[in-house]
Amino acid sequence: MEDKLLRYTLRVDRELFQKFRYVAEFEGRSANKEIEQFLKKHVAEFEQAHGTITIQQ
Repeated sequence: MEDKLLRYTLRVDRELFQKFRYVAEFEGRSANKEIEQFLKKHVAEFEQAHGTITIQQ
Protein backbone atom coordinates (compact mmCIF):
# COMPACT_ATOMS: atom_id res chain seq x y z
CA MET A 1 0.00 0.00 0.00
CA GLU A 2 1.37 3.41 -1.01
CA ASP A 3 1.86 5.95 1.77
CA LYS A 4 -0.07 9.14 0.94
CA LEU A 5 2.18 11.26 3.11
CA LEU A 6 5.25 12.76 1.48
CA ARG A 7 8.24 13.49 3.65
CA TYR A 8 10.10 16.62 2.62
CA THR A 9 13.16 18.28 4.13
CA LEU A 10 12.72 22.04 4.43
CA ARG A 11 15.73 24.31 4.74
CA VAL A 12 14.80 27.68 6.21
CA ASP A 13 16.33 30.50 8.21
CA ARG A 14 16.39 29.48 11.89
CA GLU A 15 14.91 32.74 13.24
CA LEU A 16 12.12 32.70 10.65
CA PHE A 17 11.23 29.12 11.58
CA GLN A 18 11.24 29.94 15.30
CA LYS A 19 8.77 32.75 14.61
CA PHE A 20 6.71 30.40 12.43
CA ARG A 21 6.58 27.85 15.28
CA TYR A 22 5.38 30.62 17.60
CA VAL A 23 2.55 31.43 15.18
CA ALA A 24 1.67 27.74 14.83
CA GLU A 25 1.55 27.31 18.59
CA PHE A 26 -0.62 30.44 18.89
CA GLU A 27 -3.03 28.85 16.38
CA GLY A 28 -3.02 25.59 18.36
CA ARG A 29 -1.15 23.61 15.72
CA SER A 30 2.17 21.89 15.32
CA ALA A 31 4.59 23.49 12.87
CA ASN A 32 3.90 20.60 10.47
CA LYS A 33 0.11 21.15 10.57
CA GLU A 34 0.59 24.90 10.19
CA ILE A 35 2.68 24.30 7.05
CA GLU A 36 -0.02 21.93 5.75
CA GLN A 37 -2.74 24.56 6.34
CA PHE A 38 -0.62 27.21 4.64
CA LEU A 39 -0.09 24.95 1.60
CA LYS A 40 -3.81 24.11 1.36
CA LYS A 41 -4.75 27.80 1.50
CA HIS A 42 -2.14 28.79 -1.08
CA VAL A 43 -3.17 26.03 -3.51
CA ALA A 44 -6.89 26.89 -3.07
CA GLU A 45 -6.16 30.56 -3.82
CA PHE A 46 -4.11 29.60 -6.87
CA GLU A 47 -6.84 27.29 -8.18
CA GLN A 48 -9.48 29.97 -7.64
CA ALA A 49 -7.44 32.39 -9.73
CA HIS A 50 -6.19 29.95 -12.40
CA GLY A 51 -8.48 26.90 -12.36
CA THR A 52 -8.30 23.44 -10.87
CA ILE A 53 -4.93 21.70 -10.97
CA THR A 54 -5.20 18.16 -12.33
CA ILE A 55 -2.48 15.76 -11.19
CA GLN A 56 -1.56 12.89 -13.51
CA GLN A 57 -1.25 9.58 -11.67
